Amino acid sequence: MEELLKKLKIPYKNLDLYKRALTHSSYANERNTESYERLEFLGDAVLELLTSQHLYKNSNFSEGKMTVRRAQAVREEALVLYSDKINLKSYIMLGHGEEAKGANDAIIADALEALFAATYLDLGIKHAEKLFNKVIVPNLKETLTIKDYKSTLQEIIHSGSKRNISYQITKESGPSHNKKFEAIVLLDKTIVLGSGIGKTKKEAEQKAAEEALKRGNYDFTKTI
Repeated sequence: MEELLKKLKIPYKNLDLYKRALTHSSYANERNTESYERLEFLGDAVLELLTSQHLYKNSNFSEGKMTVRRAQAVREEALVLYSDKINLKSYIMLGHGEEAKGANDAIIADALEALFAATYLDLGIKHAEKLFNKVIVPNLKETLTIKDYKSTLQEIIHSGSKRNISYQITKESGPSHNKKFEAIVLLDKTIVLGSGIGKTKKEAEQKAAEEALKRGNYDFTKTI
């Protein structure tokens, strides 16, 4: 843990906070300790704030464009990309069952969010911003190549009509450390355009949007 913090130049005060940030629920359950789940919740908001601030200060994008760009920058695939740059996966503490499989993308993304939360709680927003500038900013352009099916579908629909799309989680199964979600994407809240399954809600929604795009050939001026 100390090795990672030294590499990232984080002048930590509360080492236990960072250890918790990299503790998966499977490890926590085996050792009766705390996992990163609460930190992940906070870290998601910290990352959104820092990304929003960066886009506002360093671009002339419209509100809509900044919203899309932020979504690309903080989605799961992007978080995994950033994590790979610092080899975060090798520092995540997993229970025996999960360790055998290895940390999946959802776990890696959650741990990075938790790491930002730990930095924010331990050292404040300025140090969280320094971490952002070190880990996220140099790799933002790479996230443009990540396929964002939800944004693409939304752009197609909005360019062809004033109709709206929404997502609904239709099923949730599996234990807390290995969830499976099923989602559908709806046109005008009534017409199913596609469905998908993923290990996170975001992944399931992306799969649903991908299926909708593969079906294609929509005439949004008519009722489907």
